[in-house]
Amino acid sequence: MAPTGLTIGQAAKAAGLTRKAVRAYEAGGLLPAAERTRAGYRLYTDHEVELLTFIRRARTLGLHLDGIRVVLANRDGGTPPCATVRDLLDDRIAEIDGIVTELLALRQALAETRQRPTPAPTHSR
Repeated sequence: MAPTGLTIGQAAKAAGLTRKAVRAYEAGGLLPAAERTRAGYRLYTDHEVELLTFIRRARTLGLHLDGIRVVLANRDGGTPPCATVRDLLDDRIAEIDGIVTELLALRQALAETRQRPTPAPTHSR
């Protein structure tokens, strides 16, 4: 009996990703190795598409792959990943707060520089 499932293109489209991203997540251990046809084509299940969709959503929030890997490992190990997810989200919020602070300081420096009088050009004869 031939294996059944979605091709990489179909799975990628269903999860809102590119084929390249699916391959990268599989190579990075976020996604289990796909079943293969006799011709070597990857096949994905609906469960794997749900996993890919979760990864895409987590990446959209700016979560790093290492953090996503920890969440998935906790879940696969039977531990509810709620506390881990909260910690990752808190870390991401703190990261964004730091970036916002830096950008506001940069904006202030730019505004102050813009307000300085421009020296008159000197003409040499």
